[in-house]
Amino acid sequence: MEAGGLEWLLVPMRQLVSWGAAGAMVFGGVVPYIPQYRDIRRTQNAEGFSTYVCLVLLVANILRILFWFGRRFESPLLWQSIIMIITMLLMLKLCTEVRVSNELNIKRRSFAAADSKDEEIKAPPKRSYLDFDLNYFWHWSKFTDYVQCVLTFTGVTGYITYLWLDSYLFVETLGFLAVFTEAMLGVPQLYRNYQNRSTEGMSVKMVLMWTSGDTFKTVYFILNQAPFQFSICGLLQVFVDIAILLQVYLYSYYPQKPVSHTAHPASTKAL
Repeated sequence: MEAGGLEWLLVPMRQLVSWGAAGAMVFGGVVPYIPQYRDIRRTQNAEGFSTYVCLVLLVANILRILFWFGRRFESPLLWQSIIMIITMLLMLKLCTEVRVSNELNIKRRSFAAADSKDEEIKAPPKRSYLDFDLNYFWHWSKFTDYVQCVLTFTGVTGYITYLWLDSYLFVETLGFLAVFTEAMLGVPQLYRNYQNRSTEGMSVKMVLMWTSGDTFKTVYFILNQAPFQFSICGLLQVFVDIAILLQVYLYSYYPQKPVSHTAHPASTKAL
């Protein structure tokens, strides 16, 4: 009777733990961006946040969703990607609005063809499918341009995935590219710290949040037997986070040189 009574208690507890872990997996990745979003909205200053972070996470999570069609993994991981895409689009919208409002005499830069209604254009523009300028890629003037770019990327990669969905090699490569792209998110920050020989302007609390979140995510991958790409790249992501923490320690206690650049209070992985 005691064993049966104990089992009656343990079963719902296990279920609650499972639900809690799944919920943390779905929403945990966006938590670090909530204070970042609020700070940008409050200060009307987006200089400390690189929108290339949004680009990397959008690409990674779109590819992960496409990977799901070829190899069905756990639903929480799929929902995590959907929630992250929505979050990054919201961050892009806010950052674009803040940046444009703070810039005077801004020249219209767009992903799609130029609009004849643009104020600075005196003559009718030559119509073209894309108005690409590599110097201004992902630095456009309207949020709709980012949405067009994301939809174009999704459509092209979705069509390619549809054509090659029966190829095991393609599907596994797609899965690897998805999680590897996300795993490399901290590398530019690591390199920037190395170049400056300093971590000034970088939030240590945020790095600790990355490390704890990435560690939890990797353990979740391993325990739930997620596709091997997830576990390998999760471990790589934790390694990058630890390397950044080591930089914080080394450059704090053994400064290499004076910092000549203007530091911004970056509180997320920057590119």
